[in-house]
Amino acid sequence: MVMAILQCSSSCVILVTLLIALLFIDPISSTSRNALDDENQNNSHQAGLRVKLHHVDSGKNLTKLERVQHGIKRGTNRIERLNAMILAASTNDSTQLESPIHAGNGEYLMELSIGTPPVSYPAVLDTGSDLIWTQCKPCTKCYNQPTPIFDPKKSSTFSKLSCSSSLCNALPSSTCNDGCQYMYSYGDYSVTQGILATETFTFGDSKVHEIGFGCGEDNEGDGFQQASGLVGLGRGPLSLVSQLKEPKFSYCLTNMDDSKTSVLLLGSLPRVKGKEITIPLVKNPLHPSFYYLSLLGITVGDTQLSIEKSTFEVGNDGSGGLIIDSGTTITYLEEGAFSELKKEFTYQTNLPIDNSGAEGLDLCFTLPTDATQVEIPKLVFHFKGGDLVLPAENYIIADSNLGVACLAMGASSGMSIFGNVQQQNILVNHDLEKETISFVSTKCDGL
Repeated sequence: MVMAILQCSSSCVILVTLLIALLFIDPISSTSRNALDDENQNNSHQAGLRVKLHHVDSGKNLTKLERVQHGIKRGTNRIERLNAMILAASTNDSTQLESPIHAGNGEYLMELSIGTPPVSYPAVLDTGSDLIWTQCKPCTKCYNQPTPIFDPKKSSTFSKLSCSSSLCNALPSSTCNDGCQYMYSYGDYSVTQGILATETFTFGDSKVHEIGFGCGEDNEGDGFQQASGLVGLGRGPLSLVSQLKEPKFSYCLTNMDDSKTSVLLLGSLPRVKGKEITIPLVKNPLHPSFYYLSLLGITVGDTQLSIEKSTFEVGNDGSGGLIIDSGTTITYLEEGAFSELKKEFTYQTNLPIDNSGAEGLDLCFTLPTDATQVEIPKLVFHFKGGDLVLPAENYIIADSNLGVACLAMGASSGMSIFGNVQQQNILVNHDLEKETISFVSTKCDGL
């Protein structure tokens, strides 16, 4: 049986046990399909690059709850180290700042090709970091990857970057030895080191020349074994969006227990019907790559939580704030804010708390065995620019076999993170020229 979702009132939603899940809130259809195609084709679609995305657990026989738990486990070390990095920056701990840490890892993979002739490989999509890289021969230390390791000697378009290049100067850590040597660390204790170079990258039918990337010859850690590299989409100069000089990109993530692919669109914003919430990006000079959003408050049911106004603000020391991240599975809120949310959510949910505990999830309820429906309080995030009313499947993970329903959120000891479960079936548009992010609820498999 499958848990489907219906609106029940202004303050709650109903989970209904059905044989088929056809009673979801009516999806908003797209007016622009296949918006990004081969630039040589004559068509009326918008120009740009279109890349299919796959969840890292796609094709595995897992329930949605299990997928969420796997994602939480993958991201635990990263979140802890990101918070440590924020703390180090705010306290001017130079021993921590000598080797900057970036988000890394991730939950969605993109297919692309590198070199001439092109060699395809899956890469982690990461909005929390900037560098593009793949493992390269000769490898002094490489992890097991799903595709053959890239050999730059077999590509006619490979070119090392000089130490005086702008991209080399943009690296957080580099040395000069037969070209620009880089080292890049990630929050899950993974690291990549090698030579910074340029190559031709192929996305679908479109080729992009002279993209700067890291040719990793020493790569350690187990955070990337599901992929053969990473593509950073952060706000810094090394990221793919910055190098393409395309200020607009968007992604739309399907439900993670859905076999349908998600999509990344580079160079254009698709037109979809529905209410659009546009939120100004917040700058954090100490962490310029992250996409910080201005969150003003949270409402559970009809009750706005008593959260200090400064809780989600970026402090003068770079601490606090809320980032949106495609690579973090669930949303993590500052500890005090999550405590308030948990208390109010428990109060408004007329279900017994399940103390057996679903690993990684802080609040679970026992589903009744004899009821056909239960009420779950609504959840609204109040951003500067508009209110985002989350559909229940974006914050409640129900498993009828286990008889539990869990809140897909947790507590953070540092900055808050708006995770990808909360972003499902929401078109997330980035406009770096206007410095905004916008949300439009839609059916992502229709884009």
